[in-house]
Amino acid sequence: MITLEDVKRDEEVRLLIEKANQNLGVIGYTEHGERHVGFVARRARKIMLELGFPERTAELAAIAGYLHDIGNVISRTHHAEFGAILAYNILKRMGMRSDEIAEIVSAIGNHHEDEGDVVSSIGAALIIGDKSDVHFSRVRNPSAISGDIHDRVNYAAKETKILIDSASKVLTLDILIDQSISPVMEYFEIFLTRMIMVKKATAFLGLNFELIINGTRLA
Repeated sequence: MITLEDVKRDEEVRLLIEKANQNLGVIGYTEHGERHVGFVARRARKIMLELGFPERTAELAAIAGYLHDIGNVISRTHHAEFGAILAYNILKRMGMRSDEIAEIVSAIGNHHEDEGDVVSSIGAALIIGDKSDVHFSRVRNPSAISGDIHDRVNYAAKETKILIDSASKVLTLDILIDQSISPVMEYFEIFLTRMIMVKKATAFLGLNFELIINGTRLA
């Protein structure tokens, strides 16, 4: 069976992630390279395992997380759909079973808040992992944050944690924001639609969503 480590070792995958990240850097987006996709893969896997899903399901979620942004190599617009098509061809070439490919490409093709929706547990874990990656380390040019709200909000986010209370059926996104860099209101200006999608993904997994920023429960 194809594993995340197999995918990571694939030269085509490495080049696509690298070039996609370069493209987004040119147009002014935060880091979407190895750090981001690795983070999403780990978080998606963690969510699946903590909720009691089988190891193989968690592995598929991690692979979806690792490949979810390769479509940016073609265009930021519709990058989720492009990424799903690219992932299909890569995983088919690598010899993955068709039913597992279908799960992964469905998750990738639906992960973006502008066009996608929650269609599976793997997709829900991918969405939560992706949308919760708000962190100062993703900012490429800290000296320019005053002119870009996305960079400013990310640079102000010093820590993000996902906590799952299976007994209470609650998933908590806990964020620490340095308000001397960006007020909390700016976070909602750019992340409200993403948080709505996270809430849908959390509900799909049978949990309630809780958002805590700087120790205050906001949702």
